[in-house]
Amino acid sequence: VQLQASGGGLVQAGDSLRLSCVAFGHTVAYAMGWFRQAPGKGREFVARINRSGQSTAYADSVKGRFTISRDGAEKKLYLQMNSLKPEDTAVYYCARSPNYYDLRLYRDWGQGTLVTVSS
Repeated sequence: VQLQASGGGLVQAGDSLRLSCVAFGHTVAYAMGWFRQAPGKGREFVARINRSGQSTAYADSVKGRFTISRDGAEKKLYLQMNSLKPEDTAVYYCARSPNYYDLRLYRDWGQGTLVTVSS
């Protein structure tokens, strides 16, 4: 399976962006998630969504500002990011997992997309 994220860019604080992730291969049976890695820091969890799309979870730092969704038929994953802050600056990756709850099982990171938020 290949996962490719897109939609990043340079925005100002308070702006919005919508990231997309296209999955090439079998993903319908998997939970999906977004992670990010800021310069000089480790990769961190952002949001996840279960196979049906009925359950979601978010990192405290993005809760209320970001929304994850998926279109199973199109094998696409989305991350709507509102009220962006400079601390949201990072490379964003999408990933899949056979287990919605266990963050250690998310993999197949693919190519990320850079989001830069200026103050």
